[in-house]
Amino acid sequence: MKASLLVEIGLEELPPQAMRTLADAFASGIAQSLDAAGIERGHYQRFVTPRRMAVLIDAVAASAPDYEQVTQGPGVDIAYDSEGQPTAAATGFARSRETTLEALTIEETNKGRRLVHRHHVKGSPLAEVFNSLLNDTVSTMGVPKRMRWGTNTTTFVRPVHWLTVLHDESRIDASVFGIESDRWSLGHRFHHPGPIHLTRATDYPAKLSEIGWVVADPDDRAELIQKQTQELASQFNARIVASSELLAEINALVEFPVALAGKFEPHYLELPREVLLATMEHHQRYIALEDDNGTLINRFITVANIQSNQPNLVISGNERVIRPRLDDALFFWQQDRARGLTSLIPGLSHVLFEHSLGSLADKQSRVARIAVWLCPLFDVTHQCATRAAELAKADLLTEMVGEFPDLQGIMGAYYAQHDGESEAVANAIRTQYQPTGGTGSIPQSALGRTLALADRLDTLAGIFAVDKRPTGDKDPYALRRAALGVVRLLIESEIHLDLHAAIRFALSVQPLDAPQGTAAALQTFHVERLRSYFLDRDTPPQDIDAVLASSSLDPVDIAARLSAVAAFKELPDASAVYEAHKRIRNILKKQNENWGQPVASYYQQAAEAELDRLMSEHGAQQDRVEGDYVTQLANLTTFAEPLAEFFNEVRVIVDDPRLRTNRLALLAAIDRQFCQVADISRLA
Repeated sequence: MKASLLVEIGLEELPPQAMRTLADAFASGIAQSLDAAGIERGHYQRFVTPRRMAVLIDAVAASAPDYEQVTQGPGVDIAYDSEGQPTAAATGFARSRETTLEALTIEETNKGRRLVHRHHVKGSPLAEVFNSLLNDTVSTMGVPKRMRWGTNTTTFVRPVHWLTVLHDESRIDASVFGIESDRWSLGHRFHHPGPIHLTRATDYPAKLSEIGWVVADPDDRAELIQKQTQELASQFNARIVASSELLAEINALVEFPVALAGKFEPHYLELPREVLLATMEHHQRYIALEDDNGTLINRFITVANIQSNQPNLVISGNERVIRPRLDDALFFWQQDRARGLTSLIPGLSHVLFEHSLGSLADKQSRVARIAVWLCPLFDVTHQCATRAAELAKADLLTEMVGEFPDLQGIMGAYYAQHDGESEAVANAIRTQYQPTGGTGSIPQSALGRTLALADRLDTLAGIFAVDKRPTGDKDPYALRRAALGVVRLLIESEIHLDLHAAIRFALSVQPLDAPQGTAAALQTFHVERLRSYFLDRDTPPQDIDAVLASSSLDPVDIAARLSAVAAFKELPDASAVYEAHKRIRNILKKQNENWGQPVASYYQQAAEAELDRLMSEHGAQQDRVEGDYVTQLANLTTFAEPLAEFFNEVRVIVDDPRLRTNRLALLAAIDRQFCQVADISRLA
């Protein structure tokens, strides 16, 4: 019999950020455990609220299927003596299988004729294996932070209060953390705190919704939240302002969402948009509203976890809570502007960046030197670069950033504008932390890109110099993200920069001598990030290897070469060329000599002379189109037929040392020409 299987674990409120991940792991873990036990099943649906994780699986078999266990024994020549009588090997095998000799068969196997025992094994019933299956799933789940409660010696994400396991209408005996399974669930903590009896597994979502005031499916809750908030926003001719992360967190805090609209005094709209959003979202999980012009209005939406008989009291309570938060933010805003950014610069000398690298003031001095070094690339004045670097971290000492660390840079830009700094400097301060990784935009202004690049180069050089580079999963200074930022800033700005030179300069301004090999390690680190950058954009790994083997560490140049390689691979003769180059590489690698230049008078075959002529002609062509990587690679296709003829007619490794050396010298010269854009042998 196949029927739906329901498994629900009821517990204390789950951590909102991990709720969906935990529920997915629980549901998939149960499904995979059934698969491993050989129990057939259909599709599954996971449910999760702050107080429960559940999975409903279709068409689960009542037991694993029966199967035949086949065990091979000794070979016939060992099992029986010359007179055909069973030996000790045969009787021992029968005894080990708890059967008789008569029950064994002789079969032809992949190891010859052998004694074979075939045993019919009845499949394990679901009811017998489920307890072990459930506990294995729970114990192996990736829980971010485990806790212990009561007298339990085992740990889990939160204390467990109930367990429901139903296979159609039958309750399955199981227990987890000392809680025995039953056929009831619990409803909403306030609206229906009592048990909800479940007749069969498929009753679960409907009964929780109709009786228990619980919307168990998080996707259904998300739709409800979206619908309710949109309807409220339309009442004020406004639209909601909410990130997907905020909506997901709100979803993870409620079992029965009820959206309510509140307001605050208009004078708080004096605060910057980012401050208002941070106050509402980070502190209260409120959804802000804006008008058609994109300007915030003095309204917000809160999503309650209760259907109150007096919603006005709930609204006024939320309005009372938000007001002191906004009062604090307004006070910080006024105090910070009164002080000004420049007055905060001396304080940076008292904030440690890293013990061996000094304070934030020391860091900003190094960033200014690197930024000035980069100025010619970005066409930025030394004065602007120095001023932007000098003010860049000053907002870390403001009251507002102390309260909202995520607003660093953003608040610095507002305060710089208030202090009369140039718009270019203010924008550079605002965007200095962009990009934040593999996604997000880079700074739009040249000065912003200069400052962002200089800051990352200093951090990378300094932390590598004190030998605190990332190890395994540990990257406390976010150096991988910083190096990826360097790569993106250059490629997406289309700025040519030799990272070898940039790394050497950044190391030269550090307050200590870096250990030997630091520059090489930093270069390798950036190469790894370059590889990740292009792999994320579906660039074939062999294309990346081919280009990195032949180019300098200029990300923009590398990107151009990769584009050329992609175009080259589409040409009809491309594969013949890079296969031939691979053959050349293999021949040269085995000889391991320095062959010098080929001598034309030593050629004995027409194919040798033709290759030499083509190589000279091709070299002149490449000089004319140097830097045009697409054309340079396309020109290589002229070698397809001459190379094929050469390998058909000419034997390279001959006894005559003069001929052998000359032919190897010819192939080495071709190899050098083939590697001018990329090592195309790696495309084979």
